[in-house]
Amino acid sequence: MRIVVRLFALQRQQTGWRQRPLEVPDGASIAEAWTVLVREYPALASATGVVRFARNATYADPSDRLEPADELAVIPPVAGGAPDAPGSPHFDPSRRIELRSHPIDDALVAELRRSVPSDSDGAAVLFVGQTRESAGTPAPGQESHPERFRDQRVEELTYEAFDEMAVRVMDAIADEIAQRWGIRRLAIVHRTGTVPVGEASVVICAAAAHRAEAFEACRYAIEELKARAPIWKSEVFADGSVWIGTPARHAAADEAERAPRQGGEGA
Repeated sequence: MRIVVRLFALQRQQTGWRQRPLEVPDGASIAEAWTVLVREYPALASATGVVRFARNATYADPSDRLEPADELAVIPPVAGGAPDAPGSPHFDPSRRIELRSHPIDDALVAELRRSVPSDSDGAAVLFVGQTRESAGTPAPGQESHPERFRDQRVEELTYEAFDEMAVRVMDAIADEIAQRWGIRRLAIVHRTGTVPVGEASVVICAAAAHRAEAFEACRYAIEELKARAPIWKSEVFADGSVWIGTPARHAAADEAERAPRQGGEGA
């Protein structure tokens, strides 16, 4: 049977294509389809065990069976990096989820500061992530590159996304925040394309009656976004680039770790 395979980031570079049909045995599992793909493109073998998969834009297990005409997306390590390292927008009155190819500027940050909180909110927490000049953690398969660029500064980041799936994951994160903390006034905006040093790549704004919940929601949003959303980044140096990231996580973080705090103080 024939399926469609989509590649991103490092795997797209290794094969030289973004999307193509692939013939696999009838009833093949995702793992079996990956074996067929690696057989045709041996350079992909190093990604075995670190890539994740999406079937028709939803995370799936390697054991899941494929149907004819399914789209199988290979999800490389996403752009989160080490947590301690220094589509179309969806609009409604309480939530803004957006991928954008144009800059996240001060005007947008000011707009979110004005538009996300309501008169009943005592706290609005804003997080802005920006490009820094120091290198991050290379993605699996890129481990040898840091030595090559050891004495160079990062000049810019290049972001690539599986747009429709990334927006779906961001929406799911917003739903989880609403369930855990009762926070529905939330914005998550992420860049794609080139982001020079000092410019913003992501902004999150969470508004709540009390500051504790707003801080928790904002932190949860960025940590889950970096761990789960199919968004990849490449660090660009003067004479080359390195893909950055860690293997994607399918679902929300452990309930005990992410349990909402009770009560809260006013801002």
